[in-house]
Amino acid sequence: MPLNPVHPEIHPPVLPEVAAVAQEMLALRHDLHAHPELAYEEHRTGDIVAARLAEWGYEVHRGLGDTGVVGTLRGGGPAGGRRLGLRADMDALPIREATGLPYASRHDGKMHACGHDGHTATLLAAARVLAQRRDRLDGTLHLIFQPAEEGHGGARKMVEQGLFERFPCDALYAFHNEPGYPAGHFGFRAGVMYSSSDTAVITIRGKGGHGAMPHVAVDPIVVASHLVLALQTIRSREIDPNDMAVVTVGAIHAGDAPNVIPETCELRVTIRARCPEVRALLRERITAMAHAQAAVHRATAEVDYKWRYPPVINDAAATDFAVGVARDFLGQEWLIPDLQPLQASDDFAIMLNEVPGNYFIVGNGMGEGGCMVHNPGYDFNDNLLPVTASYWVKLAEAYLSRDRA
Repeated sequence: MPLNPVHPEIHPPVLPEVAAVAQEMLALRHDLHAHPELAYEEHRTGDIVAARLAEWGYEVHRGLGDTGVVGTLRGGGPAGGRRLGLRADMDALPIREATGLPYASRHDGKMHACGHDGHTATLLAAARVLAQRRDRLDGTLHLIFQPAEEGHGGARKMVEQGLFERFPCDALYAFHNEPGYPAGHFGFRAGVMYSSSDTAVITIRGKGGHGAMPHVAVDPIVVASHLVLALQTIRSREIDPNDMAVVTVGAIHAGDAPNVIPETCELRVTIRARCPEVRALLRERITAMAHAQAAVHRATAEVDYKWRYPPVINDAAATDFAVGVARDFLGQEWLIPDLQPLQASDDFAIMLNEVPGNYFIVGNGMGEGGCMVHNPGYDFNDNLLPVTASYWVKLAEAYLSRDRA
């Protein structure tokens, strides 16, 4: 699929050194896609990443976040200098693939349905070229291959285990492919990029009984039904319409038979926000509303509220720098204008709470080839790899250039 469907003869720039290794890196991407590994199981992936980095002259460190890999490249200039981090995620999702591709998952029920195989292969392609051009760097480059992004807090674990104490960074960057945007087009914004993502598991406890005699029972399903509707009033009646918030009940579990009132009913809820104050208010009101609705119906509620990922907030100066590199290398026509915040979440937010940086997107395609992530039919657009790897090289060289003021 051409990156520019209107003008297929127009292509974004690709460095000659990247073009020379592109087919090899695409084959690696397909291999990673065929062998997906879930959170904290990325042993094969980590072995491949570590072996390639070592082969190209990086100092390789393993074990942070259990299965994480960090590759360090010291530039050809004098000791010291700036310290730059680039991050890619490695884990897959528990989804049964339905693409029918020749390199489809060989592990039933596991799939690279979010493009982390592409993120990893892209950073490896850049790593190879940067090793060849290390004499252009004045400073230290840390390549962070993170496990367990998909809801299991791999970034938090790496940070808590001393990632930035051992590998200090002055700036940090990562990207995510984004279906629904033109393929190969880069999107940047300062401030909030992705929303927070929290989870609540609400257990309504009533009194079980016979379905034909509800008056001697306390029906937790009825309580849960009232609560599902009540939760939506938090967004519509308690939060400023100018502020983003989402409360979605994604699962309800209760009972096994039509004529039995169960003892309990469980609701599983995802909660999203962009503003820290709204995020805190959502937790307060969801918890209070669950207890209040249960009490009205003579039931009780238990709320297991899990703080997961904060919003992804991009540093303004780091964003300006990244945009400048993209404009100089790609040209303004390859930049997405006026990019708005997205409702997705990413635990790269936890790293950005420690180090200023930027999380940007690269369009994965529109329509055909633009299937949304976390979908059995999704695939990373291979056309993104050469241009994004080239951008990584240009960004690293620009940031670590000895000529930079």
